[in-house]
Amino acid sequence: MTAKDWNVYIDEFGDYLRLERSLSDNSLKAYLSDIDKLQQFADLSDWDVSPLQVERKHLLAFLEYIYNLGMTPASQARILAGVKAFYKFLLYRELIEKDPSLLLEGPKIDRKLPDTLSFPEVEQILSAIDLSSNEGIRNRAIVETLYSSGMRVTELTELRISNLYTDIGFIRIIGKGNKERIVPVGQDALKYIQMYTEHVRRHLDIEAGQENYLFLNRRGSKLSRVMIFNIVRDAAEQAGITKKVSPHTFRHSFATHLVEGGANLRAVQDMLGHVSITTTEIYTHLDRDYLRQVITEFHPRSKRPIQFND
Repeated sequence: MTAKDWNVYIDEFGDYLRLERSLSDNSLKAYLSDIDKLQQFADLSDWDVSPLQVERKHLLAFLEYIYNLGMTPASQARILAGVKAFYKFLLYRELIEKDPSLLLEGPKIDRKLPDTLSFPEVEQILSAIDLSSNEGIRNRAIVETLYSSGMRVTELTELRISNLYTDIGFIRIIGKGNKERIVPVGQDALKYIQMYTEHVRRHLDIEAGQENYLFLNRRGSKLSRVMIFNIVRDAAEQAGITKKVSPHTFRHSFATHLVEGGANLRAVQDMLGHVSITTTEIYTHLDRDYLRQVITEFHPRSKRPIQFND
């Protein structure tokens, strides 16, 4: 299976929607974006099939992925509608004999989704953190970093100052299995990290051996996982959010908001530090400039270019 196989049929589908269905530019873009996500998933999952060879099991795996990502039922239903339209087109053109999407059902509205925050809810939590205290400045930097990078809670507790590349806007993260990845981080997170390091951290009496850890407690030692959970939970409660919110909620929200905004699945996968999208190793490493572009274009808190002081 090659990308060309998919691109040929997707282009034909686009021509059909534009010329025969007379869809508006926005509707056309939405349909093609849905099929583009399916193509990306096929590539990442190493299906090795053309669109004409896709079976129901492939589509079920794709739907399970977008569900586990935490997409809203409305977004899941829209993507499924796009997939169904694509295969209805292929059937109409007699390119396939059976529609693999025919019996697929949309998401149940009352089905429990992975914990995910809307962007206004994220903003609500961030705004509720009291910046008049040292702990508040630190906690704002912590939550901004979680949402800006999608890192796991253990990756946050282990984050070291030497792994911050603030001049270029990247963080080096040590993930599961001691695997490293470098991800872009938004200017809001960098702003509060700088505020914390300059106005809070530098005045702490830091314990021996803890000097390189970024986030510290008031006694000068690195924060525990439990402490991060408490910080996030308390911030959500202070903001009046009734959902069960944990550090992983921000990781889910980071990924969901990027994908729903149109980001490439491979880029999101790379930034999350997943070695596989299902069970298959991802060997393609993305250019770091492209990852930064993804954050700048698609992350809700990074709609403007990152600017750094010389």
